[in-house]
Amino acid sequence: MANIAFCYKELGKHTEAIQLEIEVLNLQKKILGNEHPDTLWSMANLATSWKILGKHADAEQLEIEVLDLRRRILGNEHPDTLQSMANLAISLKNLGKHKDAEELEIIVLELRKRILGNEHRDTLRSMANLVVLYTNLSKYTQAEQLGNEVLDLRKRILGNEHRDTLQSMCNLAISYTNLGKHIDAEQLEIEVVNLQKRTLGKEHPATLQCMTNLAISYMNLDKYTHAEQLQIEVLNLQKSILGSKHPNTLQSMANLAISLKNLGKHIDAEQLETEVLDLRKRILGDEHHSTLQSMSNLAVSFANLGKLTNAEQLGIEVLNLNKRILGNEHHDTLQSMANLTVFYIKLGKFTDAEQLGIEVLDLKKRILGDEHPDTLRSMANLAICFKNQYKHTDAEQLEIEVLDLQKRILGNEHHDTLRSMANLIISYTNLGKHTDAAQLRMELLNLWKRHHGNEQPDKHQTVDNFITPNANNEICETENIANRVTLKYKDCILDVIKSAKVVMKSLILRKHDKNVINSNNQNFSDMVISPFLFHILK
Repeated sequence: MANIAFCYKELGKHTEAIQLEIEVLNLQKKILGNEHPDTLWSMANLATSWKILGKHADAEQLEIEVLDLRRRILGNEHPDTLQSMANLAISLKNLGKHKDAEELEIIVLELRKRILGNEHRDTLRSMANLVVLYTNLSKYTQAEQLGNEVLDLRKRILGNEHRDTLQSMCNLAISYTNLGKHIDAEQLEIEVVNLQKRTLGKEHPATLQCMTNLAISYMNLDKYTHAEQLQIEVLNLQKSILGSKHPNTLQSMANLAISLKNLGKHIDAEQLETEVLDLRKRILGDEHHSTLQSMSNLAVSFANLGKLTNAEQLGIEVLNLNKRILGNEHHDTLQSMANLTVFYIKLGKFTDAEQLGIEVLDLKKRILGDEHPDTLRSMANLAICFKNQYKHTDAEQLEIEVLDLQKRILGNEHHDTLRSMANLIISYTNLGKHTDAAQLRMELLNLWKRHHGNEQPDKHQTVDNFITPNANNEICETENIANRVTLKYKDCILDVIKSAKVVMKSLILRKHDKNVINSNNQNFSDMVISPFLFHILK
């Protein structure tokens, strides 16, 4: 019966799998007892199924129960006990408790190093999981360093073509992406995909996952046609292998919608996202994490198409669901608040935008810390609210603080840093600080020349209102120049648009989707979808 449940999982029939797993667990408790090793393994398997269906709180409770039993029966240092600790760390991550997950995973790693040794497969797995947690906490440099370490160990111990080695290569490529090293990410992902096709086959799930990540790298490098072609290939393979309703197939449909937006096919993207949302509601339920992400994506698509009232309504609905299901302090809840802030800005509800922007900023400072990239993005959005209410000095002060932090933490060429430079140019101009604006503009132009030589920015590529969600599904808005500055500064602002904003369009990591939006509409707003990057957690 347990094996049949496993087959159901592989086929994406998670509801049937859970029903059978509950039946197996009840029988084992009756026949073998609550503390038998097989009973504990069935409890652990059921917790995994709860995770797949997005019931992370149920999974956490069950895993805590399994961990307590294993500690009492097997001891704190038994391999099965350590595995339960590792599983619980994943549930904590899924619930947005990233710091708690990190602390627990570090304990597991230290115990495994001492008990099993530095080169044991489970030790390497803990290192790989910690890489993912560092990424979730935006500790990108630490993720890259540890990712390189675990990759070198796996290559030496397991070989270059072992599945775990390939997974570490895939995760390291994600670290490169997060650090803005998109060419390095693309090259590594091409290598991984070729190796996986040869060793695992073109239709293996791991191969399809890395093909998806490669498509995102293509988007980061503005290779949108390549990205669309690869995503269509992945989607067709998943439909034939897994079926049209499998969660991985639905995620590929959501990712394809991003490429459609990047190519200006906004109506097609909206239709595809609507289809994904309907399927996820029917298959996974209205309150599943992936369903909520689809709602968030569709809300941003509405905004891209100028359906601002629809965007606001759906944004409020998603926020209320996230608060009830995940809690007020969960990362997705904070992202929904940040997105709704931008919708308010677009609708001219600047007082509502400022109030919500201050609330989400205070939460992020307390939960994520003052220097977390998401905190800095919320500071940037709040500065936009100040500008829309003609609080230009307040906006300038906040943007200077953001830019200084981003340069120190993310680097001068990170997409968020570049976005902040463009915003600050506008604030300087609004305040008549033309010398400061010119100096910052020259800094952006030097970046342009370094990447494009003497090629001149095309004035037809400019946009009046630049909105981009970041890789974590959160939108950041750049000042709507055309409507917010006096006629006195018009020529200067148009020049800034021509140079600074086109530099940003060319250099910024702006086309991503794990679950939100993107558009290339030159006359309205450029919204992006956060990328679905496959981090490997075991």
